[in-house]
Amino acid sequence: PIVAVYSSFLQRAFDHIVHDVSIQDLPVIFCMDRAGIAGEDGPTHHGSLDIAYFRCIQGMVLAAPKNGNEFRHLLYTALNHSGPFGIRYPKYSSVEFDENGQAKLLPIGSWEVEKKGKDIVMLAVGSMVYSALAVASDLEEEGLSCEVVNCRFIKPMDTAYLESIIIRGFNKILTIEEGVINGGFGDGVGSFLLENGYKGEMKRIGLPDSYVEHGSRAQILNDLSLDNSGIKNMVKNLVATIEKFSE
Repeated sequence: PIVAVYSSFLQRAFDHIVHDVSIQDLPVIFCMDRAGIAGEDGPTHHGSLDIAYFRCIQGMVLAAPKNGNEFRHLLYTALNHSGPFGIRYPKYSSVEFDENGQAKLLPIGSWEVEKKGKDIVMLAVGSMVYSALAVASDLEEEGLSCEVVNCRFIKPMDTAYLESIIIRGFNKILTIEEGVINGGFGDGVGSFLLENGYKGEMKRIGLPDSYVEHGSRAQILNDLSLDNSGIKNMVKNLVATIEKFSE
């Protein structure tokens, strides 16, 4: 079965997700609309918490598509999965969607490198992928080479790719998500890197530990430094921090 619901409304059903679905390992698909900033609908409708609370549920798969085409692939993958599966997507355009496109299975836990780089890694979730690509393009002109990764699976993560970051010697990593930072995707990445010998710097960008008020999606993302300009400044600050400590 497929449960289509606003992300914030699903919070009320947390106990049901655990006891009635996850413990029994049932193939229920949770399609969470308005995951992230819901604009003028305000704090009761912003889907801020689903990454954090889905990550802690045993046996749960959680994914976020970068566009409409990838949503099709993730839904097809979920329909062919034998256990619980969550897909989160924002109150926003699908960006790219081919009505005649064909669905394909995606390896669960796999990420996609959208752009290769050598100076810094940007691990972006869902709606933040295109912002990361735009920022990387701007920074390329300023001499900074950014690797951009579409982290379409939040749980499980692509641990093979994370291990490759350590092996390749990256010392600057930025995680970007449209969900609360505390307990979010960035926390999962940071925990893995810390436990596996990463020695560099890492910065998490996401929603704050406070309730986000009403406003247009564009204005709220700007206020939270989750728009292109804010992300670009975060990257520059991370680079400046590394350079300061290396002097």
